Amino acid sequence: MSPPFQRLLLVDDDASLREHLANALRRRGLTVETAPDTPAALELAARTPPPDAVVLDLAMPGPDGLEALRALRGLAPEARCLILTGYGSIATALEAVRLGAWDYLTKPADADQILHALSRDPAAPADEAHPPLEPPSLERLEWEHIQRVLTECGGNISQAARLLGLHRRSLQRKLGKYPPAR
Repeated sequence: MSPPFQRLLLVDDDASLREHLANALRRRGLTVETAPDTPAALELAARTPPPDAVVLDLAMPGPDGLEALRALRGLAPEARCLILTGYGSIATALEAVRLGAWDYLTKPADADQILHALSRDPAAPADEAHPPLEPPSLERLEWEHIQRVLTECGGNISQAARLLGLHRRSLQRKLGKYPPAR
């Protein structure tokens, strides 16, 4: 089954991951352009024709993936946009979907997972590829709560630490760890 799109824009600041994914997607028959950051992505998306699909890293230097998503919705309103991140949280997933993201995946994600997420019909019921959700662990809930508070504070770690009742350094240590899988 071929995906319902041909031209894909891949935006990630990690050069090795970006090229690895781009090559894997090209092997699957897609035309892939890559960009290391939001300004380069916007320049590519402004060309004619615009991309059919966009994969955006959430955390990039300068304007992040959510800011890129806002701008890309104006340049390529029909494009299916997928947010890809190593630091997933419910708060950022909800914000991404609110801004018009087609889907949201956490890293590591391979080319097949990306194609599946971009090809699925968001109105269709969940299939076997998406197993039923298990309740998250206490560690995962803590991580998501911290991310939500940090987002509400506009990324201000000192302010978030005060609201969470933590010392700033303790919060920085927690943020420096990878999020619990479940």
